[in-house]
Amino acid sequence: MKTDNVEYTTFSGWVDPPADVLPALSGDLACDVAVIGGGINGMSTALRLAERGQDVVLLEAEFCGHGSSSRNAGQLAGAPGGDLQLLNLLYRKKMPGMIRLAEHAAHHVEDFITKHDIDCDYEPTGNAFAAVSRGQMGRVRRVAKIIERAGGHVELGTSEELGIPHGFLGGMREVIGGMMNPGKFTLGMRGALLDSSARVFEQTKVTDVTRDGEQVVLATPQGRVRANKVVLATNAFAGEWDITPKHLSVPIWIIEVETEPIDPDRLAALGWTSRMGLVTQHAIMENYRLTSRNTIVFGVRRLERGMSYPLPQKTPDPALVEELAEAFATRFPALADVAVERAWGGWIAITSSWLPLAGQIDANIFYSIACNGHGLAQAPYVGTLIADLIVDGERHEDLETLWMDKPTFPRPMMMGRLGLRTIWAVDRFNDLVNGSRRNARRGASKATQSTTA
Repeated sequence: MKTDNVEYTTFSGWVDPPADVLPALSGDLACDVAVIGGGINGMSTALRLAERGQDVVLLEAEFCGHGSSSRNAGQLAGAPGGDLQLLNLLYRKKMPGMIRLAEHAAHHVEDFITKHDIDCDYEPTGNAFAAVSRGQMGRVRRVAKIIERAGGHVELGTSEELGIPHGFLGGMREVIGGMMNPGKFTLGMRGALLDSSARVFEQTKVTDVTRDGEQVVLATPQGRVRANKVVLATNAFAGEWDITPKHLSVPIWIIEVETEPIDPDRLAALGWTSRMGLVTQHAIMENYRLTSRNTIVFGVRRLERGMSYPLPQKTPDPALVEELAEAFATRFPALADVAVERAWGGWIAITSSWLPLAGQIDANIFYSIACNGHGLAQAPYVGTLIADLIVDGERHEDLETLWMDKPTFPRPMMMGRLGLRTIWAVDRFNDLVNGSRRNARRGASKATQSTTA
């Protein structure tokens, strides 16, 4: 695969930044609720509060949608993130609630898109847990049983039955969810927020969060906000203030890359008739998806931990782009001559428990964080539930599923550089011995034969 002329960007590859970035806060003001963070979590929280008549201020360090909200692969998941076998082993009693939350979250985003008439190329295709080997297919079957036992909705099948590329043996379809352009979705949510009564300040970094009696004071370079309640909706960026609970989450840098436009006939030959997004069953997944511009977006494969705050703005490592390109050529041998056109990355948050979290710090600081890679669906939904809690004083049953009574968290395991490198090495060893390369070539050969027959 060609990687000679890759465009590396510090923003997203899905859309350009907004042309109407709002000015920073200048001076002091007061409000009932302040939301820190302008991702899809924070924007959803602030928008819901505004819709319910609350006096709300949102502060965003760059512009709304600047972070991972607009940089992900655009897969609206209908199942929880993380290793579901491990989660079922550790939290079996929580599984029905986690599955219910994930499915409700996907439906919530679909309803949001319709309500606000957001043009984000949404396709309700579902997504596939795709197997590159017999071992991964066994894992898929076990995961399907866990989800079905917990009340979820999935379908098992071969690659032909699911309509996924011939180079995969088969997989499991999440019936709920689909694919979108997350950059367009985020800009659409930003537009809805700016049209509301919420007071939004972009280019406004919160430098400190302190208490003053029963109120919370947010310091910024040019002013302060005094609020009765505060919502921390900063995901990977939450560790910059002393008030943030220790070990709340681990910031992880991941990347996505996009091919050049591909001839539609070549794409059709893959057998990808369902247009579902694909997530492989490696310990650190590979994801692949078609786009409306006849490209394929793919990524992850390796995780890089952020070691200190503030988190830096980064561009993808060319060596990792090369590695992803090699993986792409393995999974899609018929497209091995296609070029990578652009690459981007973003910071996500992973919790030590691999469960999404929400809770309170004392009485008037709320947080929701770390959907562990499935935030495109869960973050807007949880943000909305947090807003309803603030207004009504009651927690929805889906919020109860991830609510933490005390903001205390264990030190994350296997999330250091050595641990992440070890997990990556195990994946690469398995790829050497599991026959996935042979399976992909055999699938491509079958596709060629069926096309020429």
